[in-house]
Amino acid sequence: MEQITIIGSGNMARAIAVRMLKARHSVQILGRNGEKTRELVEILGAGAQGGGEGAVVEGGIVFLAVPFAEAKKSLLFYGETLTGRVIVDISNPVDLATFDSLVTPAGTSAAEEIALHASPGAFVVKAFNTCFAKPLELGSVAGVPLDVFIAGDSEQAKVKVSAVVAASGLRPIDVGPLRRARELEAMMLLIMGLQVSPEHNNFNWDTSLNLLP
Repeated sequence: MEQITIIGSGNMARAIAVRMLKARHSVQILGRNGEKTRELVEILGAGAQGGGEGAVVEGGIVFLAVPFAEAKKSLLFYGETLTGRVIVDISNPVDLATFDSLVTPAGTSAAEEIALHASPGAFVVKAFNTCFAKPLELGSVAGVPLDVFIAGDSEQAKVKVSAVVAASGLRPIDVGPLRRARELEAMMLLIMGLQVSPEHNNFNWDTSLNLLP
């Protein structure tokens, strides 16, 4: 059983926690908002515990279930305590004012930026950015498990993330090195643009991506 730490207490934190608990992993929720964190832990029930920003990180795998800008702040806050851990970046650095561009410079990605801010001994993996909270919490759409695309420069770290993804009932797909996060994030710029467009009523925040077969 893997010890999982999730930084954040929003919808994606809840969805990831549900999947991890389904896989019988123990989950630690670390949130800035104490009341919201306590409420989430109560909803999750057995196997979940919570703490504030100053709590000791217990998980060998740490999910940054916060927006891109907050993820960088979290890395600076926890600093060297994340050394030796696998850090999973789930963010999509989309300009939410326009849904027409990414806030990261050309030739890089949120995951690569996060890797630059991480302690030297941490292993950054991109995953779950193509999943939205509601279908992720359910784990499947129309009986088909969600795909989780995984990018990272450490093969061992990707194996660990793939293992918890598979145990949670989802399908892990290794897409290559961390730089492949650029394509994963650009893909979600396209998808999120469709979701907010009045011309595409069939796209909404329950949209899910799968490769067939």
